[in-house]
Amino acid sequence: MQRPLAGLTKHNFVTELTAGVTLLAIAIPLNIGYAQIAGLPPTAGLYALVVPTIIYALVVSSRQVVASPDAAAAALVASSIGGLAAAGSANYATLALAQAIICGVMFVLLAVFKLGFLANFLSKPILVGFVGGLALDIMVSQVAKMLGVSIDSSEEFVGKIEGLISGLSTINGWAVLISACSVAVLLLGRTFLRSVPWALIVLIGATLTVVLTGLDQRGVDVLGEVPAGPPVLTWPMIDWTLWLALVPSAVALTLVTTAEGLLISRSYSEKREYPFRANRDLFAFGAANIAAGAQGSFAVGSSTSRTAAMDQSGSRTQFPALVLAAGTLLLLLFGTALLADIPSPAIGAIVGVAIIPLLGIREFADLWRKDRFEFLIGATCFLVTLFVGSIAGIAVAFMLALINLAKRASRPAIDVLESSGDPGESLLEDAPAGTVTAPGVIVIRLAAPLFFANGAVFTTAAKDAVRSAGAQSVHHLVIDMEAVTDVDVTGAEALAALQHWLEEQSVSLSFSRVRSNTMARLTELGLLTTEAVYATNREAIAHLTPPTP
Repeated sequence: MQRPLAGLTKHNFVTELTAGVTLLAIAIPLNIGYAQIAGLPPTAGLYALVVPTIIYALVVSSRQVVASPDAAAAALVASSIGGLAAAGSANYATLALAQAIICGVMFVLLAVFKLGFLANFLSKPILVGFVGGLALDIMVSQVAKMLGVSIDSSEEFVGKIEGLISGLSTINGWAVLISACSVAVLLLGRTFLRSVPWALIVLIGATLTVVLTGLDQRGVDVLGEVPAGPPVLTWPMIDWTLWLALVPSAVALTLVTTAEGLLISRSYSEKREYPFRANRDLFAFGAANIAAGAQGSFAVGSSTSRTAAMDQSGSRTQFPALVLAAGTLLLLLFGTALLADIPSPAIGAIVGVAIIPLLGIREFADLWRKDRFEFLIGATCFLVTLFVGSIAGIAVAFMLALINLAKRASRPAIDVLESSGDPGESLLEDAPAGTVTAPGVIVIRLAAPLFFANGAVFTTAAKDAVRSAGAQSVHHLVIDMEAVTDVDVTGAEALAALQHWLEEQSVSLSFSRVRSNTMARLTELGLLTTEAVYATNREAIAHLTPPTP
């Protein structure tokens, strides 16, 4: 079993410590903003950086993935809990804790029963569309903050747009100035000096500006008092019906985090050549989320941007996460007074710039160039998430995934193979329509499992191959089974119907290159009785073709 903090040595300790300080500078301002997106107090975002971060860092197999609430998760929390309680209320915060605990339990179940593959149904177009819809919804709220306009963050996207438009007459010029300067610094800094923690610099600069000029007295909204003290263990006491009501949103959070988290873990483990264990990482997410729900935070996932920042800083261990937890705890104990005058426009600018990549503009353009159908899937998921809601978005995402899967599975590659007559050549080329592989013999290949989605398609193709070659000139049909890894009951019925049709046409049926597990399955389904099975297509042709005089 991998030891905690694998890869940490005395030789890289200073590098890891420095990376931890950088991570602290990045995480503090972002988590305050994400807590606001979720409709929770700033402490909810900061608490996520203490106990959940420590537990995740000590349990996870990935040496680099950073665990934290992110923008998409925060928006999903807000949209799912907003219909059950008023944002900012005690009951709302309690529901967020319960939601995190449910997520944690689901992660643990995925790890124990090794069900992480379910997240594979969330393909790239679906994730781009779902996260992009959430990101645009977040962006409207952040633009309102940057303009100094007050809107109801619990409203759906259309309601937020209406609130923003109707509130344009209340724009605060000082808020706009702070936002414009913040965005300029963040964008220019990200372009020319990426290693500098510009978000922290913007936060400090904007706060000093407000304190020195008294802009909070001129209508600029500030964060306000943040309670001091460490996270306190708690447990959400709510009615069981509310626990059930939170399950769909917890499923969405769990699946999105699983898909993104495992993808990031796998990519960095391959890039930096260290072991990766998917189920252990899922368990780590589960433990972190249960801890988040038990000490005043909200759902925790993986952070792509912070993981990339740690990789660029040279970190190859989870030690920076412990530095982050220690620094955040010190801030909660002794420095919360420093947070009271942080201007909301600066927070809006920091979060707004951070979520620009999540809008998926480049990804959608790439999908448009490569595959219009996949673009349509992503766009549909984007629009449903944006205009109907996050839960509907994840439901539609799975429906689209199944439709996409069925579409591809129902159109497998089915080829009649061509023989050149040279026994030394491989029998893999596709034959022109209406031809036979050898005199009296057709070898047809199905490049997929035979199941309910393609059984009828395959049998129709086999019949067409026999008919187009002339039923009187075909005496043997050989099915190349190398790519057929499984046969289900519906596929078996289709194959049995093909056998019956071939008998009526006086054409024998044989199989070639059958895998051992598929052979057992064919026998179990009663499809192998008197039919011949050949080790290779060449052997089948040699046995079935009349000898040349």
